[in-house]
Amino acid sequence: MGGPNLEVFKFGMYIMFPIGIMYYFGTNLDSKFSVPNFWPSPSQMHKIPTERDEIDAELQRLRARRLELRRQRLMREEMENQSGNQSENK
Repeated sequence: MGGPNLEVFKFGMYIMFPIGIMYYFGTNLDSKFSVPNFWPSPSQMHKIPTERDEIDAELQRLRARRLELRRQRLMREEMENQSGNQSENK
């Protein structure tokens, strides 16, 4: 059919194609396939407290934040109720 030259060409393609793919994807990986600033810097990461006093301070901070948000929500609901009552009275 094709002769020996075709067989040599096909054999060369079978050998060189995987080698070429491995060479392309295997060289210079850092500059080709890296995403700059993908991992957060240590200053952007959460620092989990390990000492007892740090844990207590963090719990205190979370509790104060939760209570402040609750107070704001209750005030907002109260104002909405008052405005609703005023519109009903008119």
